[in-house]
Amino acid sequence: MDKGALMTPDSDQGGPDGGSFSSLRSYGRALSQTPRRLARRACAATAPEEEMSRVRARSGAPMARALRWPDLVGLGLGGMVGAGVFVTTGRATRLHAGPGVVVSYAIAGLCALLSAFCYTEFAVDMPVAGGAFSYLRVTFGEFAAFLTGANLIMEYVFSNAAVARSFTAYMGTAVGVDAPSKWRIAVPGLPNGFNQVDLVAVGVILLISVCICYSTKESSKVNMVLTAVHVAFILFIIVMGFWRGDARNLTHPADPAHPGGFFPNGVGGVFSGAAMVYLSYIGYDAVSTMAEEVERPARDIPIGVSGSVIIVTVLYCLMAASMSMLLPYDAIDTEAPFSGAFRGSDGWGWVSNVIGAGASLGILTSLMVAMLGQARYLCVIGRSGVMPAWLAKVHPKTATPVNASAFLGLLTAALALFTELDILLNLVCIGTLFVFYMVSNAVVYRRYVVGPTGSSTESGDRQPSAWPTLAFLLAFSLIALSFTLVWKLAPEGGRTRVGLLSACGAAAVATVGAFQALVPQAHTPELWGVPGMPWVPAASVFLNVFLLGSLDRPSYVRFGFFSAAAVLVYVLYSVHASYDAEESATLDGAKVQDEACRV
Repeated sequence: MDKGALMTPDSDQGGPDGGSFSSLRSYGRALSQTPRRLARRACAATAPEEEMSRVRARSGAPMARALRWPDLVGLGLGGMVGAGVFVTTGRATRLHAGPGVVVSYAIAGLCALLSAFCYTEFAVDMPVAGGAFSYLRVTFGEFAAFLTGANLIMEYVFSNAAVARSFTAYMGTAVGVDAPSKWRIAVPGLPNGFNQVDLVAVGVILLISVCICYSTKESSKVNMVLTAVHVAFILFIIVMGFWRGDARNLTHPADPAHPGGFFPNGVGGVFSGAAMVYLSYIGYDAVSTMAEEVERPARDIPIGVSGSVIIVTVLYCLMAASMSMLLPYDAIDTEAPFSGAFRGSDGWGWVSNVIGAGASLGILTSLMVAMLGQARYLCVIGRSGVMPAWLAKVHPKTATPVNASAFLGLLTAALALFTELDILLNLVCIGTLFVFYMVSNAVVYRRYVVGPTGSSTESGDRQPSAWPTLAFLLAFSLIALSFTLVWKLAPEGGRTRVGLLSACGAAAVATVGAFQALVPQAHTPELWGVPGMPWVPAASVFLNVFLLGSLDRPSYVRFGFFSAAAVLVYVLYSVHASYDAEESATLDGAKVQDEACRV
């Protein structure tokens, strides 16, 4: 790692003897050194070996390596199916894609699979619990990792709060209470979208928070049973939809005044729907956070991550098709689309109740997996020193990050208490796409620029310059952004638009081809690597940028405010906490090796 970031002459001014936060005077001195500390720490990257040894040792007790690929597939299915598909399908169909939501799910699934390949290469090479945070920390340095980590925590907290509020709607349907507002308490005087108090959602989150503090292996067994039941329930929905549905609903709206056809809002509506339903794929990245608890990472992680994404994509497309056949797109209930499709049908009202009960079960399963993942993210962020160290502690009896689990459970519950679903969903989508975009860039950088260990390339030459790879990543992102802006802003149907889109597409292909021909790979992963390098991660970057461009302006405003707040926290707290932690570790010279990982 960057030793210059650790060895400084001013340990008496906020160093390990007292720390930057030991007194107001120490903190004032630390703030006065902020520019120099930022210069030293922001781009300081750790080596994978340090992430798996000295940094991991800060948690105290180790996490137990007890998971295999069936556990990971089950966790992936449990984490994805039951969350987004029951929350976003109705909104994406009615507001954006219409029956073309089937294609929206296929596009989002392809994007998720490409990103999953990038996650898998990192997780196999560096099986720690930090997921994208750890991957970016060893690639682009501490600041990029912190900004991504903040967005990861936002992604999980907001998505879990959104899903918990949806649980209220489906549970109401299961017991015959159709209106979610009957389960919520209206609070006069609060802003619209924040004035419906949902105590059921809070109770669910707190209950799951208590459950996940126990053994991860036992939680996986419970998840496997619940997921098996839930997949059977999903197949029931698909069969009922195709049996009771009408193919006319795929092209004819309920109101003739609304646009018809399979793509009522055009191709643009399909991609806008894809950006919204991307929430449905939050879950496979949670599987990557379990890498520290996987028995054989090189075998189990590729099967677990990619396999779960492929299975879920097929299920989502079939579910979306069955829902679109049951009702015209403009008659779909945005709060509970599947159960609402049977509501009022003669002799079939019981199906609505069954769907409500089954969806509630699936939502509980997905919440458990997501909250398992978010706790491990925060645990590793605590290990890195940029957040309080008590968040990193692993309980010696349960081998789980109890402090991180409890903290995030309370935060999610507080958010679910007031905030409406649509406000949460857009923030989740933009945060997810941003993180996947960063990881896709990182895997290219790691392949073409040797990591922070400073070792030579496979041929024995010196480490190559980072500038060609950074220039490629920047140029390709700008091309993807140009394509997105033309798609979004240029008038439809004109030759100019078609010409500009074709030019951007050709430039993207030419840029990747030139990079592949001119810049040799610095190293090849020993155990598992992304196939088709650099085309697969480049396609992931392009799709993520394109889907980001499909989101609305308020999403970017809220994302900007949140990112600015994260930067402020880093400048005022995290850079100084990290400085203290790393200097103290350097002086102590502690080294701990993990002997439990087999490949």
